[in-house]
Amino acid sequence: MRFWTDKKVMVTGGGGFLGSYVTAKLRELGCRDIFVPRLEGYDLVQMDAVKKVYADACPDIVVHLAAVVGGIGANRENPGKYFYDNLMMGVQLMEEGRQRGIEKFVALGTICCYPKFTPVPFKEDDVWNGYPEETNAPYGLAKKMLLVQAQAYRQQYGMNAIFLMPVNLYGPRDNFDPRSSHVIPALIKKVFDAKHAGEKSISVWGTGKATREFLYAEDAAEGILLAAEKYDKPEPVNLGAGFEISIKDLVELIVKLTGFKGAIRWDATKPDGQPRRMLDVSRAQKEFGFKAKTSFEEGLKKTIEWYQQDFLKK
Repeated sequence: MRFWTDKKVMVTGGGGFLGSYVTAKLRELGCRDIFVPRLEGYDLVQMDAVKKVYADACPDIVVHLAAVVGGIGANRENPGKYFYDNLMMGVQLMEEGRQRGIEKFVALGTICCYPKFTPVPFKEDDVWNGYPEETNAPYGLAKKMLLVQAQAYRQQYGMNAIFLMPVNLYGPRDNFDPRSSHVIPALIKKVFDAKHAGEKSISVWGTGKATREFLYAEDAAEGILLAAEKYDKPEPVNLGAGFEISIKDLVELIVKLTGFKGAIRWDATKPDGQPRRMLDVSRAQKEFGFKAKTSFEEGLKKTIEWYQQDFLKK
């Protein structure tokens, strides 16, 4: 805990889903100086705003979580925006941090950095062995440029910049907006909407054959801060739970946990996305002792309970 007590930490995206867990965990660890830039005050796509946020925060460590993200549909509708905004935020934040001589820059990448047909489990060394899945390639490539930048800056300037690649996150306080949500919150909302409307079936994108891995957001926050404290190498590191589940099994589990009695109808005219996703998580455990703690069914129950108790009341 002593590591964090005298550190000034800037968490971009600290007001968002994952950021709320990271800032809470920082407070638990004794960090007393946490700066969270809000979009209304700092548009981090603009270099003037990046310079201003560094002047205002004077951080020792930057944890860069801010991103423009969404599911398959949102990625297909906004490829240019997802590429440009994510690239410019990360590149400019790291450059300004380098110029100011900060202690550490923690860049959060994504599992979308990986090639479409990466052998399972995804090993960090495979990240350059092909082109990402087309529907989210602009987002994944924008994020992957931060890996290139971190390695280049370490080589030329000795900057302590690290790059982490988490799998799909989930948990209470997730984004349940159907226009931009990822698969778990989208499915939970779809099921509750159907129950409320008395519908006898739900329609789900794709065939159900694709597989995904999911990491509970609170566990992800712990992994990020362990890496921030203990990891100082150029190689990227996966953050995951080390399992995969088919979308078909995921839907059936959500249906079971929510008590929905209707049928599941698969819309095969819609894309599945990347065929399989599961990370090799051994590097994170070896390098900084991270291992996910929350079982998938337990995390899913907590997410559904939060949606019922908190989201639906609004």
